[in-house]
Amino acid sequence: MGFKMGIVGMPNVGKSTLFNALTRTASAQAANFPFCTIEPNVGEVAVPDSRLDKLAAIAGSKQIIPTRMTFVDIAGLVKGASKGEGLGNQFLANIREVDAIAHVLRCFEDGDITHVDGRIDPVADAETIETELMLADLESIERRRTNLVRKLKGNDKEAQQQDRLLAAAQQALEQGQPARTVQVADDDSKAWKMLQLLTTKPVLYVCNVAEEDAAEGNELSARVAQMATAQGNAHVVISARIEEEISQLDEDEANMFLEEMGLHEAGLDRLIRAGYDLLHLETYFTIGPKEARAWTVPAGTLAPQAAGVIHGDFEKGFIRAETIAYDDFVSLGGEQPAKEAGKMRAEGKNYVVKDGDVLHFLFNK
Repeated sequence: MGFKMGIVGMPNVGKSTLFNALTRTASAQAANFPFCTIEPNVGEVAVPDSRLDKLAAIAGSKQIIPTRMTFVDIAGLVKGASKGEGLGNQFLANIREVDAIAHVLRCFEDGDITHVDGRIDPVADAETIETELMLADLESIERRRTNLVRKLKGNDKEAQQQDRLLAAAQQALEQGQPARTVQVADDDSKAWKMLQLLTTKPVLYVCNVAEEDAAEGNELSARVAQMATAQGNAHVVISARIEEEISQLDEDEANMFLEEMGLHEAGLDRLIRAGYDLLHLETYFTIGPKEARAWTVPAGTLAPQAAGVIHGDFEKGFIRAETIAYDDFVSLGGEQPAKEAGKMRAEGKNYVVKDGDVLHFLFNK
C-alpha cells in the first residue's frame, strides 16, 4: 500500500533542494533502507522508526525492512496555474495523484535568490497556491455538475450522491474555504474521496529557513505556524541547505554536524514522520529470524485488511492474528517470553490493529 506526499511550492523557495536532499539521503542509506527512483521526480524514502531496530535486535533478524513513503517533486507553481499558466496543467494533474501536500514556503532572506513576486511573504505564497487549487476545484465541480444533469433526471442514485457532495464542496469553495473543511458522513467517505478534489488533500507546511534559524525558526516561520494552527494543518521547520549538506555525509559525520548546529535530528526525518502523521498512518511489525519488517496501514484498520497489505491471500483466508504489543515484546525479550507470560493474544476479524503491534497472521491457503 503506497502513500504519496507531493512537494509543492512557488519557484525559488528551496523545493527542489529539499527533494534532492531527500533522494541523496535515501540513496546513501544502507541496503536495508532502500531508495527507489521510479521517475526522475519521484522517490521512495524509508520512514525512520527506532522501534524496528530494537525489535530486530531482540529477534536476531538478518534483514531490516522499514515502511516507506513516496515523495513527488511537483512542478513549481505560479499565479494563474488554474488557467494553465506556467506548468499549471502538469502541476494540477500531479497533485490529484498524491495523498497529501508538503507545501514548501520560503522563510529566509537571500538577495541572490529572487522571489517570483519580488517579496518574501510565506503566508501570501501559501494563499496563492491555495487560491489556485480552489479555482481549479471550482472549475472542475461546475463542469462535473453540468455533466450529471441527464443522470439526475433519471433519478440515478450514484449521480445524486455525487451531485450532493459536489454541491457541498462548491458552497465551501465559494465561501473561500477549501473542500477539506466540508464535514462528510461515513457513508459518503468513499464517494467523497473518489471526487479527487485538489483542496481535500491535507497540507503540511514546510518552513525553509536559513541555517542559523534551523533550530528555533524565525519570525517568518512563526507566522506560518500561526496560519497552520488556525487552519488545523501541520508545519515543520527545516533548512534545505543543512539537509543538503547532511545528505552528503556518512552517519557519524552527519550526527556530529547536527550536534554542532544544535539539532537533535535531521529535518528530513521530522518531515517524513510529520507526513506519516498527517495521513493518519500507523505501523505494525512482522518479526522473525529472516527479517524484521514494518508495514503501513491507515489508523483504524481491521486485522484482515492489515494482513492484506502483505498479500491479498492473507486477507481472503484470514483466520486470526497472533498479537503482541510492542512494549511487551521489548520488555519481555521477544516472542516466546511474551507468549509464556500470557502477553500474546489471538485476535479475530474485528480487531483494530494498534500502532506498534507485532503481528503473525494465520490464514487458509
